[in-house]
Amino acid sequence: MTPRLERIDRLELRFTPQPWAFAVERRAEIEAFFAELQRERPAVWNGRVLLMHRMDMADGVLRGDYLETDYASFAAWCHWGRPEAGVYDCFGGAAVLSADGAFLLGVMAADTAHAGEIYFPAGTPDPSDIVDGSVDLDVSVRRELKEETGLDEAAFSAEPGWTAVVDGSLIALIKVLRSHESADALQARVRDHLRTEQHPELAGIRVVRGPADFEPAMPPFVQAFLADRFADA
Repeated sequence: MTPRLERIDRLELRFTPQPWAFAVERRAEIEAFFAELQRERPAVWNGRVLLMHRMDMADGVLRGDYLETDYASFAAWCHWGRPEAGVYDCFGGAAVLSADGAFLLGVMAADTAHAGEIYFPAGTPDPSDIVDGSVDLDVSVRRELKEETGLDEAAFSAEPGWTAVVDGSLIALIKVLRSHESADALQARVRDHLRTEQHPELAGIRVVRGPADFEPAMPPFVQAFLADRFADA
């Protein structure tokens, strides 16, 4: 199935906790899966994450409700092909756009759960993104951008709204952040940051100037977003 793109002007996302039946019913399988994952990649830890359990997208507004679960259950669900489980993997990502028209993507480090994959600074929302009962993906994007690249969102000009890339139960909400710097300058800054990190989340940074720079390690939602942006350009 080809991912579809939707223009989103406003997010209305609430934290309305409830049990996730998948995590309860498949507990033993999940624990066995995660134990093996941690043997392979000891740096992966079982924190808390937020998954959307109700979603409505209409007239430029995305409304949704999130529940809280453990990362092990989420990781198992993803590894098993995201079977129907009453949730969406809805997260925000930062698409850094340089002054010379290129996008910057990160290569996930070998000790992360998504080792080798190439995509925008992004992450599954967690409880720290809950603000007054709402799930704030601007907060999530700002945090992930800073943690992964060392770049501060305040240095960029954010395009209004979001681009939602919908691929089954995966909903990537991409926020474009425009920079006054060139792609080479931004790439150098991120590389400098990675050298200072004891356990960087990224193994490298890619500059994508057009479809010729697409790589198989880029997930379908990333390629769909970039193809649409470069087609418009």
